[in-house]
Amino acid sequence: MNRINTVTKEAAIHKMNSWGSEGRPFLFIIDFLQKKPIILPLDEVNEQQLLFKTPLFSNAKNILSDRQIEMEAFPISKDEYAGQFEKVISEIRRGNSFVVNLTCQTPIKCNTSTNHIFHASKSKYGLWYKDHFVCFSPETFVQIENGCIKTFPMKGTINASLPNAVEEILNDEKEKAEHNCVVDLLRNDLSVIAENVEVTRYRYIDKVVTEEGALLQVSSEIAGVLHADYKEHLGDIIFSMLPAGSITGAPKIKTTEIILDTESYHRGYYSGVFGVFDGRSLDSAVMIRFIEETEQGLVFKSGGGITAKSNLDDEYNEMKAKVYVPATGKY
Repeated sequence: MNRINTVTKEAAIHKMNSWGSEGRPFLFIIDFLQKKPIILPLDEVNEQQLLFKTPLFSNAKNILSDRQIEMEAFPISKDEYAGQFEKVISEIRRGNSFVVNLTCQTPIKCNTSTNHIFHASKSKYGLWYKDHFVCFSPETFVQIENGCIKTFPMKGTINASLPNAVEEILNDEKEKAEHNCVVDLLRNDLSVIAENVEVTRYRYIDKVVTEEGALLQVSSEIAGVLHADYKEHLGDIIFSMLPAGSITGAPKIKTTEIILDTESYHRGYYSGVFGVFDGRSLDSAVMIRFIEETEQGLVFKSGGGITAKSNLDDEYNEMKAKVYVPATGKY
């Protein structure tokens, strides 16, 4: 496998601060544990190795293809999932966490390449790293423009075809508790680095279209005002908010320990973040909806938030429902 050089967390922060101060555009890719960040000037990104797309900037070109993407998934058994679920519930009952984002990896078979999946995806954000992974994420992490910083925690998923799906997801007590907890966590994260922090949109619906149908997901918007010299501190700002609260839980440090002790695999870059700074503004995504290339074949990494009110069957089914290929079209 061709690997791009990674740097330490400290070196990544320094580069992002320095290039932000200079107004030099760059791409950043940060793994879940922040052990192998990749920080590259945009003019040095090799399109044969890395392709990315965000609403702010993209280095990808549209490639025409009529090929339909087909995928077969082989999720872990319900019994195996139940063991991890019960361990998380036990930690919550002890008061060690309020919500834990429990994830799994699902072996899959696919009729096409990760590169093709990247080009075919209609997702809001996309990242392809040759021979390593493809990510087609619907979730914005942080946006910074003209001194305003916003984050968009996404918590709560339901099949859009279900009767009264919007009302069901918005009125579900478990989903409310999970979302409230993550919104509080992200609001606190922003308050460390910004002023006048407030929830500007609360529990609105995003629609995600897949080849299997549509999913509804619940998001909120939290905004604040950064200090005037924020471009000199882009690395400090981003890393201060990691790992992303929507894919850990709360309280963040203890919950991350629970995740590492419970999950039976390594997340790697899954549930990390990636983004671009174009010299003026910054846009980034949480790396969810993630297919990784391993020596044993492709695996799809997915999961969901567990609270004291969680139901085993519902959480197991949500984890499986998030194993999908994005909606595609003829490009």
